[in-house]
Amino acid sequence: MNPATPSNTPSNTNDNYTAAREAMAAHGVLAYPTEAVFGLGCAPYDEIAVRKILALKQRPIEKGVILIAADYSQLLDYVDDRAIGQDKRFSVFSHWPGAVTLVLPAKASVPRYLRGDHNTIAVRVTAFEPARKLCKALGTALVSTSANRSGQPPLITADAVVSEFGDEVDWVMHEPVGSNAQPSRILNPLTGETFRA
Repeated sequence: MNPATPSNTPSNTNDNYTAAREAMAAHGVLAYPTEAVFGLGCAPYDEIAVRKILALKQRPIEKGVILIAADYSQLLDYVDDRAIGQDKRFSVFSHWPGAVTLVLPAKASVPRYLRGDHNTIAVRVTAFEPARKLCKALGTALVSTSANRSGQPPLITADAVVSEFGDEVDWVMHEPVGSNAQPSRILNPLTGETFRA
């Protein structure tokens, strides 16, 4: 698909979410706005699509990727919820929904192409409405990694994504990014470690 064609110029209509579903079902790469920058995404368990994104970004697999979701239930296939002690649950869930990505224990079934060389997974329940609606419409969490090639600044408009990636991206949400100046904070609420302030 060509992301510049009218069928790939989504807003919040059912037709455009249908196009996103079709792209996702065909191992496609989606581009959508997040709190601060455009993200590239796909269905998390679609290894073909995830590897396409890693290749587009020239991102090493060992780093892992972030997943975003409309609600915590969309993350339960990836997060080992039983490993989050009762004494830590407030420190986890008080951050969500919001612009904070949390590094949490990963289920043993989570593949390396998602978690990288870690036994954790980086996840976020977003409060940013366009991304939240997309996750709800597609019925799944999404891979969410900044739309840029390695060493380049993240792209912040749909037009810039189309210009940079062209047919390498299969569906683009033409809506503005959020008002945050920086991408999401990344921290581990179980250890207190901060990976990105």
